[in-house]
Amino acid sequence: MVLKGRKSLSDAELIAILIGSGSRKESAVSLAKKILISVDNNLNELAKLSIEELTKFHGIGIAKALAIITALELGKRRQLETASELPEVSTSKGVFHLMQPIIGDLQHEEFWAIFLNNSNKVIAKHRLSKGGLTATVVDVRLLYMKALVAACVGVIVCHNHPSGKLTPSKADKEVTLKIKDAGRTLDIKLLDHLIITEKSYFSFADDGIL
Repeated sequence: MVLKGRKSLSDAELIAILIGSGSRKESAVSLAKKILISVDNNLNELAKLSIEELTKFHGIGIAKALAIITALELGKRRQLETASELPEVSTSKGVFHLMQPIIGDLQHEEFWAIFLNNSNKVIAKHRLSKGGLTATVVDVRLLYMKALVAACVGVIVCHNHPSGKLTPSKADKEVTLKIKDAGRTLDIKLLDHLIITEKSYFSFADDGIL
């Protein structure tokens, strides 16, 4: 890292630096590769491993497990800080990048609203509800109460699907229409509704069903 820079290192080599040493039978890099293989080389999945799951690997004690968990948690918080800067969003992809760090890997559903001014600058974003594994309930009155307080001209709503499925349900379509109709009365336009998963998203606006 000193000679070539951090970007020159593989994920396994970075994890090897975190754990410092391997075991008598394998190096830190070899141990790190084994851990990554167990999660299909997916850092998001690695971040979900508990201390107990990590310490099952020979050579990983509690201290090393905590080092891995801490580093990945700091990475996630860095993403959240970037998301909290409230940038301009003009595409569904921009909304995905804003909200994926917040709700993309949750194991329960959450419904959020993003309020924008007439330049597509994000004024604020709010979690409207928190549900179970398969559904969450949205209070449209609460959504537009917050929209009026923010004095926005447009709103984008989004929720996550812990199942990883991107197909909107009948309830998703119904609540979208309900939100759109309510906003028309207040002259606040519903710009999009995104379904967000860990790796991808579905946009009602892009799909032409808004």
